[in-house]
Amino acid sequence: MLVTRPEPGAQATAARLAVLGRTAVIAPLLTVRPRPLAAAGRLQAVLVTSGNALPAIPPPLRALPLLAVGDATAARAAAAGFGVVHSAAGDAVALAALACRLCRPEAGALLLAGGAGQGGPLAAALRAAGFRVQRRVAYATRPAAALPAAAAAALRDGELTAALFFSAITARVFVTLLPQAVAPDALQKVTALALSDAVGRALRPLPWRAIRVASHPTQDELLTLLP
Repeated sequence: MLVTRPEPGAQATAARLAVLGRTAVIAPLLTVRPRPLAAAGRLQAVLVTSGNALPAIPPPLRALPLLAVGDATAARAAAAGFGVVHSAAGDAVALAALACRLCRPEAGALLLAGGAGQGGPLAAALRAAGFRVQRRVAYATRPAAALPAAAAAALRDGELTAALFFSAITARVFVTLLPQAVAPDALQKVTALALSDAVGRALRPLPWRAIRVASHPTQDELLTLLP
């Protein structure tokens, strides 16, 4: 199984695959770099759309309620010492709904911490619901310059049966880098597993055996698609 997500998520997914009796080929296609994050004024909660945002959140803000997009991000936040953690168990739409249930517009601003260029629609939805939103960049991603050697070797040797993709950004990087490393027909026996419809659409330019999309954007649902 090819695992394309960045660290530390790649190792966590590889461990889950090992429990299921599968062998992971870890080949991160993005490098995540935290950015210093500053917030001002009275805040009532922190919202994160990815676990990659957590390292940038300063200690004084970790006492605030943290609303995470999914269960994996929530578990990572709890392990990192955030006191009160809630999971939307879904996507950005589910996160907005969770914020509307747990927070009140008059109780203070919401801090939305995410990746560079991400979170715009979520911030707009929250503002339309009456919330003040401080949108901050907590990390930036850098795409790999070439397909990792482990991935290229596994494809050339016909060792892969599936490739897991957790974001559309990662999928687009893979689509760009693959032809530079191996012939695209190396994918004809490989099934692509996509976390969402957007990820699946990004993978369509390549000749996969099949593209399967998780019914719910969680790692657990993605792993149910394993061939």
